[in-house]
Amino acid sequence: MTESIKGMMTEKLNQALTAERLALVNLPKLMQAATSPKLKQAFEQHVEETKGQISRLEQAGKAMQQELKGEPCEAMDGLAAEAERIIAEHKPGPMLDVLLIAAAQGIEHHEIAAYGTMRSLARSSGLDEIATLLEQTLQEEKATDEKLTILAESEINPKALQQAA
Repeated sequence: MTESIKGMMTEKLNQALTAERLALVNLPKLMQAATSPKLKQAFEQHVEETKGQISRLEQAGKAMQQELKGEPCEAMDGLAAEAERIIAEHKPGPMLDVLLIAAAQGIEHHEIAAYGTMRSLARSSGLDEIATLLEQTLQEEKATDEKLTILAESEINPKALQQAA
């Protein structure tokens, strides 16, 4: 049980590190399953962003004089398992792309909540360097979520609806 803000920050940073490492494993699976070239590209771009996010988490750990090793993140494990189930149960096509976006946005929303919480804790604790690192990642996660929404509304959802008609 975490008894201090520093302890909680360290725990949350470790969970975020685990989540981002898991994303590096799962994003290529989403990319491979996607049929939309734009969706594949969005997943590929987020793989590159995720590498930078891992680096920033490691920097935040160093700034707190903590070596981050990762801790279990049951929420991200569940979200990743859900994405794998979706891929296994659906054949390629527009409907699978809709489901992949839904799964990816579930992951993004979890990350947005986690990074927002950590950033706020860092700010409140006067850990400005860490808050800045977390803010950068938070903005990337929000931008990815927005890109996925735009892609869903402009291309993916209409194709799935057209196919279903």
